[in-house]
Amino acid sequence: MKVQVPEKGNAADETIRVVGERIRQRRKRIGMTLNDLAERTGVSVSMLSMLERGLAGASIGTLVAVSSALGVQMRDLFEETQVDENDSPVIRLEQQTEVETAEGVHRRLALQAQDQGLEVAVNEYAPGTSSNDQPTHHEGMEYGVVIEGSITVELGDKTYVLHPGDAIHYDSTIPHKIGNENSTLARAIWVNLRDH
Repeated sequence: MKVQVPEKGNAADETIRVVGERIRQRRKRIGMTLNDLAERTGVSVSMLSMLERGLAGASIGTLVAVSSALGVQMRDLFEETQVDENDSPVIRLEQQTEVETAEGVHRRLALQAQDQGLEVAVNEYAPGTSSNDQPTHHEGMEYGVVIEGSITVELGDKTYVLHPGDAIHYDSTIPHKIGNENSTLARAIWVNLRDH
């Protein structure tokens, strides 16, 4: 299932509206203010307000940070979670949610285990793109392995360049940003693990 986030027009506008509404509903349900959410994510109150009102799309980094702060998986912002007692342990490619940002970053949610706070994704970065404009932070841990191209990870005041086969892990509360500063596509397997 593909979802295009920031481009304006028809289905994309509706997706932005639905995501914003789900963020607002969840935030209010858990008694969190916009200021609380901004503090936990590093995303400005004005951006969060625009996101909730469906007036702006968000980068992958912002959506990961917001969903983590709200105690849900990013996929939950796009579709209703349905539980089927006869679920297969296999998640077929066509069943996985893919989010595409205007900045050329694709995130395919390969699997999630909500009860364990686990999300596994395949992230693709077009040349010159990044997960977010500014470093973001959220609760949990992140683990990544580069499988194609190379990526740059800004982590706090340090920068790391990773090549195919290189792996990284870090506490997600440290402000971070992931990008591709090269002229070829970069692809990585990324695991987000939050406390549950």
